[in-house]
Amino acid sequence: MIARFLSAPLLVALIAIGIGTGIDALIKGIAPSAGLLHLLAWRFLFGGLIALIVFRHKKLAMPGREAIGFHTMRGLIQLATAFLFFYALMHLRLAEATIIGFTAALMVPPIARVLLGEKITSTALAATVIGFVGAAIAISDAPSQINASPDRTLGLIACFAAAFLYAIVLVLLRMRATKEDAVTIAMFTNVVPAIALLPISVGAIMVAAIPGSIPGLTAPDWTYMPYFLMFGALGYCVWLLMTLAYARAPAQRLAPLEYTSLIWSALLGIAFFSETPGWRLWVGAIIIIAACLIVALENHFHSRRQAQMPLSDLPE
Repeated sequence: MIARFLSAPLLVALIAIGIGTGIDALIKGIAPSAGLLHLLAWRFLFGGLIALIVFRHKKLAMPGREAIGFHTMRGLIQLATAFLFFYALMHLRLAEATIIGFTAALMVPPIARVLLGEKITSTALAATVIGFVGAAIAISDAPSQINASPDRTLGLIACFAAAFLYAIVLVLLRMRATKEDAVTIAMFTNVVPAIALLPISVGAIMVAAIPGSIPGLTAPDWTYMPYFLMFGALGYCVWLLMTLAYARAPAQRLAPLEYTSLIWSALLGIAFFSETPGWRLWVGAIIIIAACLIVALENHFHSRRQAQMPLSDLPE
């Protein structure tokens, strides 16, 4: 039964995307009261422990010094991405943050041009411009005064910055994808931020034991600890499920499913945060998604022309 379930990559991917969107909704709900830094520190600590256990269980060899330095840099960028996106979730509507997150795909071509020397086709460039026009339309759909955060502008800036950094992470992953396996990459993705935030998690324990022992640092509300553990475990599960899905189906079949997160985020926003997306948000989302698909298809057809192979024969 389990094997049959895992052989349905589309269903696995949809479940992973739904879980990921659910995590975003939970973070939006508890981050203001739990504390953003505490949430990040403990989420990555638990996620790092899980990833490290899996890495050791697989008995994989530790990469060399160069690779460790590379993944450390990437892990720190991943941490900054998470911090900015979690902050944005606190001040934006769930669907709004999700839509802006889609723009990361539009930023990959210019970043790949700078870091990898890849050419940007005129079609991809035009699609990128059109996509950001869609983003402008989407954010012009201001929320009602009831749901509006006084720091919405900062939230928008943080969300676009998170998308930019995530695009860098994607390009960096492309640089190492053929040199390290997915388990090793996932281990560094979780362990590096956990180590960087270790002073916060360890300090929280010290402050809880000896109040006031570290000036400026407060102990977390320990009732949120099960949530932090759940974030770490579910975050790793999302990665695992997506890895299983992409290992069993062509990337071009699964990539469009990423946009179903907008449906989940809209439904969760309505159900738990009384957020009703306006028509401009949906119009902007459609434009962004169309632009992302154009960029993805253009990159694939460009690879076909370079390889002089049918599109169906290109490896994923």
